[in-house]
Amino acid sequence: MQNAFETWITPIMIGGLMLFMGFVIWDLARKSGAGRFGTIMLFVVLGAGMLAYLIKVVITWSLENGAL
Repeated sequence: MQNAFETWITPIMIGGLMLFMGFVIWDLARKSGAGRFGTIMLFVVLGAGMLAYLIKVVITWSLENGAL
């Protein structure tokens, strides 16, 4: 039971955290008056960690399932 719960709740909570981090970046850009280019740069630079995590998940999944 606990293993099944952890299997489902972990991706949901990480996805929620990533959405919240996106909101925080957007709010930071809005409150600082960053403009269009500044907002894009904030999302690129601060969102790079989230993108790296997603790439790691995809690579791990593909290695475990023999897709690569």
